[in-house]
Amino acid sequence: MDVPERLRGRPRRRGPLALLVAVALLFTLAIAVQPAAAEPVLVSQGRPATASSAEGPFAAAAAVDGDPGTRWSSQFTNAQWIHVDLGATTAISRVVLRWEAAYAKGYRIEVSPDGQQWSTLHTTTTGAGGTETLDVSGSGRHVRMLGTQRATAWGYSLWEFQIYSAGTGGPPDGDVLLSYGKQGTASTSQHDGTCWQCTPDKAFDRDPASRWATNPTGGWTDPGWIAVDLGARAEIHRVVLQWDPAFATAYEIQVSDDGTQWSSLHRTTNGTGFKETLTVSGAGRHVRMYGTQRNGPYGYSLWEFQVWGTGGAPTTPPPLPPDPTGGRLVFSDEFNGAAGTAPDPAKWVPETGTGPNNELEYYTNNKNAAHDGAGNLVLEARREVTPGSACPPDPLSGSTTCQYTSARLNTYGKFAFTYGRVEARIKVSGTQGLWPAFWMLGADYFSAGRPWPYCGEIDIMEHVGKEPNTTYSTLHAPAYFGANGHGSPYALPGGGDFANDFHTFAVDWNSKGMVFTVDGSVIHTVDKDTLERTRGPWVYDHPFFLILNNAVGGDWPGPPDATTRFPQRMSVDYVKVWQ
Repeated sequence: MDVPERLRGRPRRRGPLALLVAVALLFTLAIAVQPAAAEPVLVSQGRPATASSAEGPFAAAAAVDGDPGTRWSSQFTNAQWIHVDLGATTAISRVVLRWEAAYAKGYRIEVSPDGQQWSTLHTTTTGAGGTETLDVSGSGRHVRMLGTQRATAWGYSLWEFQIYSAGTGGPPDGDVLLSYGKQGTASTSQHDGTCWQCTPDKAFDRDPASRWATNPTGGWTDPGWIAVDLGARAEIHRVVLQWDPAFATAYEIQVSDDGTQWSSLHRTTNGTGFKETLTVSGAGRHVRMYGTQRNGPYGYSLWEFQVWGTGGAPTTPPPLPPDPTGGRLVFSDEFNGAAGTAPDPAKWVPETGTGPNNELEYYTNNKNAAHDGAGNLVLEARREVTPGSACPPDPLSGSTTCQYTSARLNTYGKFAFTYGRVEARIKVSGTQGLWPAFWMLGADYFSAGRPWPYCGEIDIMEHVGKEPNTTYSTLHAPAYFGANGHGSPYALPGGGDFANDFHTFAVDWNSKGMVFTVDGSVIHTVDKDTLERTRGPWVYDHPFFLILNNAVGGDWPGPPDATTRFPQRMSVDYVKVWQ
C-alpha cells in the first residue's frame, strides 16, 4: 500500500522457540546481504602514463583514461613499452590488456619501486590479443607492459591497460567523507513542481532522497557540471556518484586548487548510471563532475556526489543507527482485548477519510476495527446497506453517501523505529476488489512533511483478491516506486487461497539490506549495495512506523464486482518488532 500518487504501492501464540527462530533469521540476514568476496580494485585509471613512443595522437594516457574508444599505439618495432605510475607502492593482483588489432605475441608485465629497477610478474610468447586478463602477484609503484614480439607488421596498441590491486574496494585507511555538508555550485539547478529545490547542496547532504538536477530552461544541454568546495586542499582517493535516471554517459571527474583551473582525475564515455564508485588519485580543494554527454533528452541529476580522501575540512555526518541483534522485543500487540473493543490507543492511531490510490472505501474512526475476543484484531470492509450511515459529509458536496467503509491503523506518534525484525500473523480478506496490507512508511512523511515516495515505503505484505494464492513484498523510493517498485511475489505451494488461513509475514532489516519471508520461506532478499548499483538510492536508514489496512478497490485490485462478498475481514493475530 502507499499514499496518494501511487500507480498500483498462529501457532496462536509465540513461545521461546519462535523467538529463537526470529533471532536466527536476523543473523541469517546479516550473512545473506553481505557483499560477496571483494573484487580487485582498479588503481591505474587516470594515473600518469608514459611510453617508449606514440604513433601520431595515440598517446599513453589514452590507455588509462577509462574510455574504451581511445588508445595508445607505438612505433612499428619490437622493443616498445607503456608504463603507469600508481603514485604509491601497491599490491598488484590483476592486469587487464585490451588490445587493438596490433597486439603483442611476446611481452612481459613488469613492476618497479622506482621506475628504474624492474622485476617480472608475467611473461609470454603466445599472446592472443583481444582482452587478456592476467592474475599476477607482486607489489610496486610502477607497472609496465614491455613488448618483445609484435603479432603484426604494425606496433603495439592498447585500448586499455588496467592494473588492479588486491584491496577491498573500500576507502584507504584514514579516508573520510570530505564533501558532506559542503558548499556546492553547478552550471544550473532545477526548482519547479517536477524537482523542488534540486539545488547543488542536495548532492552533498548524505540524504539519498534529495538530489541536484540541471534546469530544463537552458540547462538540459551539454556540458553540465556540479562542483564542491572541500574547504581546504585534500588528497582525493575515491568519488561516488549516485545518479538519478538523468545521468551522464560521458563525463570527467576534475580537481582544482582555485575552482578555475581544472585537471582530470577520471574520464569516461561509457557511464552506466545508478551508483558508480571511482578509484582516483589527485589533490585539490575543489572537485567537479563535468558532464559532456547526457544519456537521454533530460539533463544531469545526482542523488549523491561523495568525495573521499584525506585532508580538506571535513564535517562528520551523523552516524547510522546500530544494527539490531534480534534479542530485544520492542513492540508487541497480541490483540487480547474483549470482543468489540477498539484497538489499543496507546499503540494504534485510526486514519480516517477516503483512501488513496483511487480506493473506494471510507476509513472510519475505529467503527470498522475491533478485537474479536479470540485473540485477533479485525479490520472489516463493509458494503454500506444504508448509504451515509457511517460516513461524514463530503467537505465539497456535503453528501454523506459512501458505498464502502473499512479500517486503516498506524503507529505514528506511538512507535517508530530503525532496523529490526518485523513480524505479523495475518489472515487476509479476499475476493475481487479487496486489498489488505501490512506495511511501513518513513516517519518523516508526517514529522517533516516529506512526500511519498521520498520518505520510503516497505511493503511487508500486500494481497489483492483477484490473485488469491499470491502476496507481494515491495520497496518504494524516489527512483523505483509504484508499478516499478523493487520486490517479489510469493505464491502458496500447490495453489490455495491466502484468505483461507493465517500466515506469518516478516522482514529482517538492517543497514546492509532486508530479507522478506512468508511462513519462514525467504521470498525476497535486498542487498543495499546491489540495489544502489542497479535500481537507485537506498532510503531506509531512518525511522519508519507500522500500518495495517484493508482497502476496497483502487488502481491495482480494481473495483468489486458480482463475485465480491461482503463483509470481508482482515484478521491480525499479533504484530511484533525485535531489535
